[in-house]
Amino acid sequence: MLGRIFGTAQDGTPGDGHEQVVLCHDRTSGLKAIIAIHSTALGPALGGTRFHRYATEEEALEDALRLSRGMSYKNALAGLDLGGGKAVIIGDPGEVKTEALLRAYGRFVQSLRGRYITACDVGTYVQDMDVVARETEFVTGRSPENGGAGDSSILTAFGVFQGMRASAQARWGQPTLRGKRVGVAGVGKVGHYLVGHLVADGAQVVVTDVSEAAVNRVRAAHPEVEVVADTAALIQAELDVYAPCALGGALDDLTVAALGARGTAVVCGAANNQLAHTGVEKDLADRGILYAPDYLVNSGGVIQVADEIDGFNFERAKNKATKIFDTTLEIFTRAAADGVPPAVAADRLAEKRMREISALRSVLLPGARRS
Repeated sequence: MLGRIFGTAQDGTPGDGHEQVVLCHDRTSGLKAIIAIHSTALGPALGGTRFHRYATEEEALEDALRLSRGMSYKNALAGLDLGGGKAVIIGDPGEVKTEALLRAYGRFVQSLRGRYITACDVGTYVQDMDVVARETEFVTGRSPENGGAGDSSILTAFGVFQGMRASAQARWGQPTLRGKRVGVAGVGKVGHYLVGHLVADGAQVVVTDVSEAAVNRVRAAHPEVEVVADTAALIQAELDVYAPCALGGALDDLTVAALGARGTAVVCGAANNQLAHTGVEKDLADRGILYAPDYLVNSGGVIQVADEIDGFNFERAKNKATKIFDTTLEIFTRAAADGVPPAVAADRLAEKRMREISALRSVLLPGARRS
């Protein structure tokens, strides 16, 4: 596991190992958490806090490492001067989340003195960040009444929709999903906002979710949306676009084979770390499925919370998220020119920016310590 944390690439790409991993334990509140800082090549590491019942501490650590690395690449492609980090709190949020636990977590974040800035993720909400903020200044995604940006799912969904429009442009020549059949797996935080954009654009939408309440909320807002029993049924449906919007690892060998057999043309969704293992991106390409890299298209949320750092302005953040459309098209163009899958092209562009900006540290600024 140490090699997994501290390993570096042969080309010396900044951030290929993890710079810092902090294990947090507060006996009184019951807090058990891991904060993983993958890279500060571009600036302080920004990434959300995931609150989840992990089977083992090793599973939690692996998730923190994987998610924090994804944040480095996401923030780089989004054009932010921020590095990548992520935190996980171990436990069922419905059972163990308390004010004391969240405040204890906030004190651990504060102890890093700004190397890590936290925000919401699966299992944590705006109200939780307000509590965390009582112990640390390094927190975003707070409620509007406390000067924050509010629910980052809003611009996450908007950004995914921009990526999907770009995918439609690349695949069918028009930046619209009108008349296309789009399957959305997961209609919770982000998925239900995405469904709203798709319906407004004229798409035929099919959804599924493990939460009956989430499905009922979508049905109430959009009665025309079709509902299927589970993800297995969704990937067997006739879809033009598949949008994984739940947890990671959604694109494995069996799923990709099923999507290819049914003629799905595009995969573009909000979930992080969608590729179950290395090689899936090539399998997608070989089957003629255009894959919009997850950390590119779902970066609207981090754009939103990053804007909060200097005083939040929704329209400014939305304008930045709109550029996800252009960046997605650029990735598709680079991928075609280099003969590689879009995921590889996206990695290369993100690594190039991290490498070039990190190199600026060699330029000594008057009055500053060389780092």
